[in-house]
Formats: sequence, structure tokens, C-alpha cells
Amino acid sequence: MQYPGQVRFLRRNSTTATDDPEIEGPDGGEEVELQNRGYTPGKGRATPKRREAEAKRRGPVAPPPRTTREALKRNKELRKSNPVSKEDRRAAAKERRERMAAGDDRYLLPRDRGPVKAYVRDVVDSRRHLLGLFMPLAVLVFVALLVPSPRIQQIATLACTLMLLLMIVEGILTGRRVSKQTRAKFPNETIKGMSIGWYAFIRASQIRKLRMPKPRIQIGESVS
Repeated sequence: MQYPGQVRFLRRNSTTATDDPEIEGPDGGEEVELQNRGYTPGKGRATPKRREAEAKRRGPVAPPPRTTREALKRNKELRKSNPVSKEDRRAAAKERRERMAAGDDRYLLPRDRGPVKAYVRDVVDSRRHLLGLFMPLAVLVFVALLVPSPRIQQIATLACTLMLLLMIVEGILTGRRVSKQTRAKFPNETIKGMSIGWYAFIRASQIRKLRMPKPRIQIGESVS
């Protein structure tokens, strides 16, 4: 019964919630709400990691060889399964050495890559260095130790000590000079003096014919 002056407020029909079978009860309402939120039911198991899935596709991993004979046997089997012949592998290795000697960045070691390192090599290769006698000096010391004369051993030891001191001084001066020239050549690059100086020191201490990559500039030639 409605009295005069009373306002009837709008409200949901009580029969809507009870007449619809899909949302009747607490379980039905929760299911509809989860579907409206885009909920995806769980698979009932944990998602495998990428490493586990790849290992499962590839099959079981063979255990490491326990003896040298077993390792050689396995290596021989791998070579047989490889369709590339021995001549092709030798040709590919020869090509890599030639490209590395020519200074191709694709075949160089990471420490030798880039225009900065190429410029440092050119600066070092444009001069003669006392550091280039480091390896012959080491051979001379070894030979002097084999001589039974104590006098010769003393003279050789003194001469080698003086040479080493001169090499150290020259190496420090060469590193500073090369670092200064490299910073002037590449003003926008981050040049670390210690790293560039050590790289130049190692390059200069090697025999010119044994340097890798091979020198592409002659002694006395100016480096632009």
C-alpha cells in the first residue's frame, strides 16, 4: 500500500537475481564476475622454463667424456657427422688467418677491433722501437745462463738489466705519445690513456714480422 506523497525509489527487481540460473548463488556470481574480468583459469601445472623446453626438444644431453680416449672417439664421430671435409676446414682457417693479418675487423680479436686500435697500430708501426728487441734479449739471457763462464754471465746480466731499464722508459714515453696523438685524432671517443698506452707497449715489444695484424704502414711513413 502506498500513501499519498510517498516517492517510490528505483531499485533492482528482486526477482532478477533469483530467476537467472547463471548467477544464482555465490558460485554462479563469482564465475560471471571472473569471466567479465577476463580471467584465464590455471593449467594446473607450472610453466616450464625456456631452457628446459629446449633441452626437451633436443633430447637428453650426453654425459662428459671420462677419459681422453673417450673424448677422442667422440670427437672423431663428430667429425664424421660433419659434412665439411678436411680440405674445406683448412681453406676456411687459412682465409681467417689472411683476413686477420689484413686487419679485417670481422676476423680480429675484440682487443684489436675498431678504428682507434688500428690508428694506434699504425703509429707504433711507423717507427723503430728498442722494445722490439725484448724477445731476442730474452733468448740472449737464456743462452748466457748456459755458458759455464761466470764472467760472461755477469756481463750478460748487467747488459740485459740496462736494456730492460731502457725498454721500460721507452715504453712509458711511447704510451704517453700514442695516447696524446690518439686523443687528438679521435676527440669524440673516450680514450683511456692506460689502456691505449699498454696496447702500444705490447705492439712495440713484438718483432715486426710477427705482429698480428700485419703492419700496413712502412717505417718512417707519416700517419694521417
